[in-house]
Amino acid sequence: MCRTKQSLFRLFTVSLKLSLAAPLVLALPAASAQAKVEKSVVLKVGDEAPQFVGTDDKDKKWDTKEKAGKKIYVVYFYPADMTPGCTKQACSYRDALKDLKRKDVEVIGISGDSVANHQHFKNEYKLNFTLLADPDGKIAGAFGVQTGDGGSYKTVIAGEKLTLERGVTASRWTFVIDKDWKIAHKDTKVKADKDSETVLKLIEKLP
Repeated sequence: MCRTKQSLFRLFTVSLKLSLAAPLVLALPAASAQAKVEKSVVLKVGDEAPQFVGTDDKDKKWDTKEKAGKKIYVVYFYPADMTPGCTKQACSYRDALKDLKRKDVEVIGISGDSVANHQHFKNEYKLNFTLLADPDGKIAGAFGVQTGDGGSYKTVIAGEKLTLERGVTASRWTFVIDKDWKIAHKDTKVKADKDSETVLKLIEKLP
């Protein structure tokens, strides 16, 4: 009888410990999810722009610490090199920059493509501005830009069939950063063929 009571007591003790631990285990996923939400970046007009380092289409380091305060920067994120919508957007910036009266404006296009992809894109369409490679999406993340999985795009350049691979696929978002390195404009619903027109009209009003 004593052994039976001892066994029942031990069973009760183990069950009690498990029941007390269960809420803690169940709470962990919620805490983890909350931490992820807290880490997401939401930039607003007037906020200080992020500092970042990237690699440009000449395979050179592009560091904001060397650029901030010198010019007005248009930083636009786009999904993929050579695709129809992204080509329209890039070419519209190319053409608009030729007519822009201000000389203190620099356009920076950023996608999850490689440096080699950017070189193909820039050469094919004679783009007159810098493209930065962001294959891991770190720069996009610093701006709070949503990214999806990478992918590939098949195209023909100079008669050669190519498959352009990218690390991530960024959403089409545009930012304007003023000379105080503040966000002067943010657009998360960009129309590819109208983006440059909208942005450059705004820039003409900036000091």
